[in-house]
Amino acid sequence: MKFKQIVTIVLISFVTASASIFVYSKYFQPRQTGIFQNGSNDVPVNYARYMPGTDNAATVLAPSDFTTAAKTAVPGVVHIKTKINPRQVTNGNNLQRRRSILQDLFGDDFFGDEFNGGGDGRKYYIPGQMASGSGVLISDDGYIVTNNHVIDDADEISVSLSNSSKTYTAKLIGADPSTDLAVIKIEGAGFPYLMYGNSDNVDIGQWVLAVGYPLNLDATVTAGIVSAKSRTIGINKGRNGGKNTGIESFIQTDAAVNQGNSGGALVNTNGDLVGINSAIASPTGSYAGYSYAIPVNLVKKVVNDLMKYGNVQRAYLGVTYMPSAAIAAFTDDQLKEMGIKRDAPGVQVTEVVDNGSAKAAGLKTGDVITKINGVVIAGPSQMTEQIARYKPGDKISITYLRNNKEYTSDNVVLRNLQGNTDVVKTTSLDKLGAELSSLDKVDAGKLGVRGGVWVGNISNGILKKQTTMAPGFLILKAGDIPVSSPEELAKVLDKKGSVQLIGLYPEKSTNIYYYNIRTGTNGSESF
Repeated sequence: MKFKQIVTIVLISFVTASASIFVYSKYFQPRQTGIFQNGSNDVPVNYARYMPGTDNAATVLAPSDFTTAAKTAVPGVVHIKTKINPRQVTNGNNLQRRRSILQDLFGDDFFGDEFNGGGDGRKYYIPGQMASGSGVLISDDGYIVTNNHVIDDADEISVSLSNSSKTYTAKLIGADPSTDLAVIKIEGAGFPYLMYGNSDNVDIGQWVLAVGYPLNLDATVTAGIVSAKSRTIGINKGRNGGKNTGIESFIQTDAAVNQGNSGGALVNTNGDLVGINSAIASPTGSYAGYSYAIPVNLVKKVVNDLMKYGNVQRAYLGVTYMPSAAIAAFTDDQLKEMGIKRDAPGVQVTEVVDNGSAKAAGLKTGDVITKINGVVIAGPSQMTEQIARYKPGDKISITYLRNNKEYTSDNVVLRNLQGNTDVVKTTSLDKLGAELSSLDKVDAGKLGVRGGVWVGNISNGILKKQTTMAPGFLILKAGDIPVSSPEELAKVLDKKGSVQLIGLYPEKSTNIYYYNIRTGTNGSESF
């Protein structure tokens, strides 16, 4: 063989071997996981993966599925059905005109006539209603937390579980319209229940699941992310007997929530309860992108109070402030005239109540509250939520700014609305569900009466459920007893299981109206 042929064969063999090695290493050889430096054009140094229980939830990716969380949460979420029986109400209207108010109300002939068959007002019936919602088991012996609006007005409450065809009759333990929460109980033992999570650790962007019974369907799970925290939407305002004590600091999510989801669970990817689904923002009444849940750290306090006292022991700081929406509506010149800063780094105090905790702590008008117990307060919703977690007698620390200098008051004792730390019980006036005030002497003289009780804003309560009474009504008598103040009215209500409220609408006419109410406690009159 010639030399040239030998060289050619060797070169061809070399090229073929090299090509084979290149192709194998490029396409077939398994790769080893390598460590890459930041700034490299290759894979970044940190790999993100889902790890249940990871503390820094903001750094984990979405799990490949939510089956673990769903399996944990679904058994503890119940279907609630309510029934409101048909009821008789009075519209109070007596069309017969009288010669004078004094003769009508305080003359002997008046009572002899009206209480013997006349003057009771027209009576009519409101048809019965049925509704449904969701609830969350929080103990193995049958305690359930749900929304107040799910069970409000209900004469009968029934509960069914996702893993059973049995239906339980539930008893109302207590309700709090200010937070839209209620506790009911079913009899039994060994029920599956959800564990409380920590809503303070919920971050914007974190994955959550909404579990409930929307549109009367079986248990349904939807997923989304937390899109905002400490949201205020005004839905609870004025729902507590006309008192402006609505507490809102919602977790906002884009998990699909529809009618029937109310009272259901908002859980994290571990299946821990972080909120109670309560409302949706929608122009149609159906899901349109945003839903709102009550944070579980607030839920825990309200539930504990309802189970222990039957009502919520609510603490007040004793300050007034201008809501963020109101501040936004004013011009800079208007705010300057009122002494209010638009960009205050917290909650600016516009008034300090004389017998409140803030007064005792040394706060003054113009101070800006920036922290409660070290928790940063960005606005009113954060402050009201923090205070709502405590009861009268609890001690907190308040950090505030005065003339751009920071101060902290420690061991501030919170008080109730009456300015003390006593346990507050639900009164008969609370059950009426209205703002009440005394008729002053000047107006009494103009009307020719000795006194009376004005009825202001009417919200959830006996007056709304049992009558058609409207704001602006002046109560002159409760039964046969004249009343000149809310306190006098309360004494009558405390003694009688049913009573007739007699009065008039001074701005409309001198016609006398009669409203029959039942003040005895039963399932439909608990608040």
